[in-house]
Amino acid sequence: MTDPTDLYFATGNAHKVAEMQALADDSKLALRLRSAKEAGGMPAVVEDTGTFVGNARKKARALHERLGGTAWVLADDSGLCVDALGGEPGVESAHYAGPGATSAANLAKLLAKLQGVPPARRAAHFICVLFVIEPSGQEHDFIGRCDGRLLECERGHGGFGYDPIFVPGQNHLTFSELGGAVKNGISHRALAWADFARWWRRRSG
Repeated sequence: MTDPTDLYFATGNAHKVAEMQALADDSKLALRLRSAKEAGGMPAVVEDTGTFVGNARKKARALHERLGGTAWVLADDSGLCVDALGGEPGVESAHYAGPGATSAANLAKLLAKLQGVPPARRAAHFICVLFVIEPSGQEHDFIGRCDGRLLECERGHGGFGYDPIFVPGQNHLTFSELGGAVKNGISHRALAWADFARWWRRRSG
């Protein structure tokens, strides 16, 4: 049996690492996700490009450089885009309520800004960009999008971030209520990973 390939994930978010490893396991790819902590910590990156692809590229390149440019590196940049707010919070999703804001604070700000917006105008979508750098330095990006709508109050206790108010597609449950197994089949991150997995299988023969 072939040993799994180490793929260093440019994040300090343990939820994301676990979710990505679950996606790798479900897709039967021989990959072992390693946290940036195992590389001495994630280098400080100012996410100022204004795009998901640009921010993911900066994070991937920062960790790739820390690892001496000899490892497989993965970065993601993802966020929630709300139609009624002109695409907010978008690339600012993780810091919507300010630098160092908690997920609860970000969610509270979003709900406050949507107060009074009727259900018919609460369309939103999650975007995920996965950016991969090979040991050779070659770069690739993979994009996933999950459309849905936002509730007026939180429901469910699973997931993280904006999951408690996001209802994907034609579902009646939020990401928090659906559970990890279901979410990992339909989420923006799952769709971006599926694109990556197809590419990985092609390159691996």
